[in-house]
Amino acid sequence: MSEDALTLPLGNDEAHAAFRAAMSSGALHHAWLFSGPEGIGKARFARVAALRLLAEAARPETLAPGFDVPADDPARALIAGGAHPDYRELVRMPKDAAKPDGDLARSIPIAQVRALLPMFATTPSMSARRVVIIDAVDDLERPGASNALLKNLEEPPAGTIFLLVSHAPGRLLPTIRSRCRRLRFNPLDDATMETVLRGHLPEASPTEITALIRAGDGSPGRALRYAGLDMAALDDVMTLIARTGDGSSAARSKLAKALALKAAQPRYEAFLDRVPSFIAEAATARTGADLDRALDAYDNARAVAVSARALSLDQQATVYELAGLVARLAPAP
Repeated sequence: MSEDALTLPLGNDEAHAAFRAAMSSGALHHAWLFSGPEGIGKARFARVAALRLLAEAARPETLAPGFDVPADDPARALIAGGAHPDYRELVRMPKDAAKPDGDLARSIPIAQVRALLPMFATTPSMSARRVVIIDAVDDLERPGASNALLKNLEEPPAGTIFLLVSHAPGRLLPTIRSRCRRLRFNPLDDATMETVLRGHLPEASPTEITALIRAGDGSPGRALRYAGLDMAALDDVMTLIARTGDGSSAARSKLAKALALKAAQPRYEAFLDRVPSFIAEAATARTGADLDRALDAYDNARAVAVSARALSLDQQATVYELAGLVARLAPAP
């Protein structure tokens, strides 16, 4: 684990403060659900909070207020090295153990949840506390892994704090949600997004940063996935189509052919994400019939984007169809 992964993320100060207050209360709930859009710092905050929880438990009253833990603290080195006996993190694992950088499994299986049992069968090693993070709890295999976790939440092992990261809490078992205290994380504002992106992409041009902020929609994680994909150019094409209606279909055809190339797969994926949000942005400035037309285009764009991924639809035809929905934003003749 990199040192950066144990640094408090920017944004969501209210959520951070709420958890800090709960930590200081002396009656911290045993299970927390960190919910909000993907890529806004929930998992990173969970790791920072876990480090602080374990460091405080091992060295009571020796740390400064807040979440900082000194660089020489044993808990920091152990977590960073994946060796802390009282810390576990459940995530989706590579499909092929021999290829750690390969594709990830579709879910977190019951075997990973059951692998916690030996730890739960003993008392914590370095203090009276242990922490388990699941990133993301949405990925738990159902029903087996979800039910195995539920049993632990219903009968929590002594001293154990569960930090569950969720991008879609509505998809979780109601019984899991009911046993957690929920902490909501929100998309970041543009100023915070710019600060985060500048830190990761110091060489990026102002135009690229602006385009990534728009495409990221408050999520630095999402925006960084689009880095280097020339999102500004995609926005320029969509802006042209939305302004003119692309009556000859020339712009749509050119874009569809370009994004259908095998080498353009990452840009195609980004385009699927970007079109609905582009249309939504346009809708905010409309009223009456123009607004109705934009909202209809938005609903259709979301449906097409979801189907394109789920059904592996023809890329060229999909791009052409989505660009046609953008064309509906053009002023009526």
